[in-house]
Amino acid sequence: MQEDVISLGRKGVDEEGYSEIPEGYEKGKVKYIVITGTVISGIGKGIFSSSLGTVLSCNGIKVAPMKFDGYLNYDAGTLNPYRHGEVFVLDDGTECDLDLGSYERFNNTNLTKDYYLTAGKIFKTIIDKERAGKYLGRDVQFVPHVTGEIKHFVRRLAVVSKADVVLIEVGGTIGDLENGYFIEAMRQLNYEEGKENVCFVNLGYILKPSSLGEHKSKAAQLGLRTLLSLGVQPDIVVCRSNLPIEEKIIQKISVSSNVPGNMVFNLPNLVSIYEMPLYLRQIGMDQAVIKSLNLNCRDHNDVLNFENWGKFVHTLKECEKTIKVGITGKYTELWDSYISIIKALEHCAPYRNSNVSIHWIDTTEVTDENVEEKLKGLDGIIVPGGFGSRGVEGKIKCVRYARENKLPYLGLCYGFQMAIIEYARNVLGWRDAHTTEVDRDTSHPVIDLLPGQRNINDMGGTMRLGGHNVLIREGSLAHILYGKTEIRERFRHRYEFNNKYLSDFVNRGVVFSGKAKHEDIMQILELRDHPFFVGVQFHPEYTSKPLQPSPIYLGFINACLKRKL
Repeated sequence: MQEDVISLGRKGVDEEGYSEIPEGYEKGKVKYIVITGTVISGIGKGIFSSSLGTVLSCNGIKVAPMKFDGYLNYDAGTLNPYRHGEVFVLDDGTECDLDLGSYERFNNTNLTKDYYLTAGKIFKTIIDKERAGKYLGRDVQFVPHVTGEIKHFVRRLAVVSKADVVLIEVGGTIGDLENGYFIEAMRQLNYEEGKENVCFVNLGYILKPSSLGEHKSKAAQLGLRTLLSLGVQPDIVVCRSNLPIEEKIIQKISVSSNVPGNMVFNLPNLVSIYEMPLYLRQIGMDQAVIKSLNLNCRDHNDVLNFENWGKFVHTLKECEKTIKVGITGKYTELWDSYISIIKALEHCAPYRNSNVSIHWIDTTEVTDENVEEKLKGLDGIIVPGGFGSRGVEGKIKCVRYARENKLPYLGLCYGFQMAIIEYARNVLGWRDAHTTEVDRDTSHPVIDLLPGQRNINDMGGTMRLGGHNVLIREGSLAHILYGKTEIRERFRHRYEFNNKYLSDFVNRGVVFSGKAKHEDIMQILELRDHPFFVGVQFHPEYTSKPLQPSPIYLGFINACLKRKL
């Protein structure tokens, strides 16, 4: 029966169970873990999925993590950080959900577009096929066509990744209209692949109303009932909570979900998210999944293993020093807007026996009169990436303060451009110097559009995106930090330094220590007469990982520590 089901797609799209099978796919060769959430959003599905991938990887199992997002955007490129948090960029230029950043960091890997699926991407694929007549005149429906394309995307990742397990996080909460067809596709996947090849894990939140002082599981039970009503029987239930829950809560969840008590786990808040993989191992979560899918563990001597992860977590706990770093931006009310920067600082600090205390500075409120007060007591500042005019003048004032007061400075993308503008105004004397993104009529456009961006009106996916090689100047600070003359970092920008002014800057002390390999684009600037003043056109935080921290961030933290001493 199962073989008949899985072969339907091979017969053609006129079959009622349409499910196109990618070339080279073998049923049973790859296992699937499907992670869903109930009760409320924001309970940590992304970190849990990442941590489960870590603990399985440390057992020698090759994991391919992927994310389903229900919004109709094709990708995350045009989403406002206030609404969706940071836009994370993969090496191939895919603009995606910040959870993929967690996957990369926790699994010490680099992902591609094949690991990220949105409703917009699915529907565009379907409409393109329909317009091309690929469905042979069929009426195109959610079942079987939308669900079929979702399953095809999942199975194609199984083929291209050559993974033992494809770990699928379904975004949103069970009961959301926008993820219903993703859940249906996963139900069908379970039916077609066989129960022995698919493991459903559901995260639910156990509430503890302050007025009652005890945990209440009814909301979690109802969420599980909703999942069951969609035809999905979870194999494992994870009960998220602020504090550890009582055994009676475990029993109630077990009875209401048809899941054995030994497959219901409590995951309370931990001191650090980096403890989660070790905690999952401690409570036996990895072995539960391994047993459920009959996975084969093997020796794993790569960078990612329990010993190295344990050392990182231990070092994180034992840090004796603390530095104060200011992040000067305009999305400071929503920390998720700068989540990769926060994580890069967390990755690097333990390697220098230090914690990082982040101070948020809203640059829309910075003036000449209060900039000193705003930055007082800081050991360094970061000007992060961004777009548009809001908060720009405040950023430039922060840059000037850091340059003139020898305060360690790290400029990221927009921060690189703000450093150029500040130097042009206050050192070269061009008072109206600016970026044409903000002032098209400036007489000194020191930052201007990339040549390839001129005459482009479509905002989606039109920037210089993804990984590009950068040539490093020997003897520079960048060369000392990276230890290489060629590196690869990730970009997300439309504007660049205007090379018309190159000699003006160089003659007045600016060192351009990094440039694009195949284009005459300046990528790194630094000042020699400063303890640490570095601007980079790329985003080194995108490639920083707990076990492989960013050299630029390590250098910045070193400079902050020296200033503190």
